[in-house]
Amino acid sequence: MNVGIIGGGTMGSGIAQVAATSGCKVKLYDTNQAALDKAKAALEKILNRLIEKGRIDSEEKNRIQSNISYVNNLKDLADSNLTIEAIIENLDIKKKVFSELESYVAGDCIIASNTSSLSIASIAASLNKPERCVGIHFFNPAPLMKLVEVIPAIQTSKEVLEKAIQTINDWKKVVAVAKDTPGFIVNRVARPFYGEALRIYEEGLADFATIDHSLKSLGHFRMGAFELMDFIGNDVNYTVTETVFTAFYFDPRYKPSFTQKRFSEAGYLGRKSGKGFYDYSKGAVKPEPTEDAALSQTIFDRVLVMLINEAADALFLNIASAEDIDIAMTKGVNYPKGLLAWADEKGIDWCVSKLDVLYNEYHEDRYRCSPLLRKMNKENKTFF
Repeated sequence: MNVGIIGGGTMGSGIAQVAATSGCKVKLYDTNQAALDKAKAALEKILNRLIEKGRIDSEEKNRIQSNISYVNNLKDLADSNLTIEAIIENLDIKKKVFSELESYVAGDCIIASNTSSLSIASIAASLNKPERCVGIHFFNPAPLMKLVEVIPAIQTSKEVLEKAIQTINDWKKVVAVAKDTPGFIVNRVARPFYGEALRIYEEGLADFATIDHSLKSLGHFRMGAFELMDFIGNDVNYTVTETVFTAFYFDPRYKPSFTQKRFSEAGYLGRKSGKGFYDYSKGAVKPEPTEDAALSQTIFDRVLVMLINEAADALFLNIASAEDIDIAMTKGVNYPKGLLAWADEKGIDWCVSKLDVLYNEYHEDRYRCSPLLRKMNKENKTFF
């Protein structure tokens, strides 16, 4: 298979590595030669590290490298069977690139976008043959993260969807199929992990370290919410939240936090700026959490039930299957358990009760219980 990748940044070069490793002939396109040179050098470094770890040998390294060529003319992607765009999250720019690309490639070439939040239907509308367009959303770093969300637009043909799924399976990735709605599965369902943690802090119930400690010690999340926001970048995480909030017509469940907005405005972006919710400068001492079992349980329960509620609502609105929602959260953001399986474990009655307590306390729509959870509780059903 001939694969064209548009965008030589971290994501584009990562996808190129995945496709080349699977034996595809890949052309990585970028208008910026410096970006292509950087991508080529980065791949050399990554493959050398894999040799040092004994994961591949020099012959495999040469095979992967020989499968990738670096081009700066979009016409060079003309022989592609599949193209995946991984450029700036700007709808107008993506539409322009797609429209030009379509004039070069064959009529049966699949044209895919790696967007994490934009409408696939809008992107597809820029094509003369919109049925060939599909969302193929990798997670960063693409070679390491197992999950790929595949998102058909309302225009996407059944054949294109099936071929996209088969291709990603052949690349040894785990596919979760999602409806074309803001945030798809992961970026939608994960919002309460950040949003509720920020809300708990803003209410003065606990500091960053204590909230993170609760999520890691009781929930066994690999990183706490504030550690993860610092890792992602407060500017990036805030923008995603704001995008989802706006796209859902300002549903209060996705309301952004002024705390994160101010940290972003101050340049406290997290690890990449040396300071975020935590100080990453040399010699900085990380604050100790407050050791209070009851407080920790309250924090963890509140974040968990909000995550479960979001996952249940995604199922209620047919965003994805129960299996794909749980796979997406465990493989896409390394959650220790699938949220719907977690709901079964805690008990649907526990979920409904916790949400009703929050709603009765705040009378805010952000705490409304998903109709699906309430229905399942009445009928004494479980997700699995």
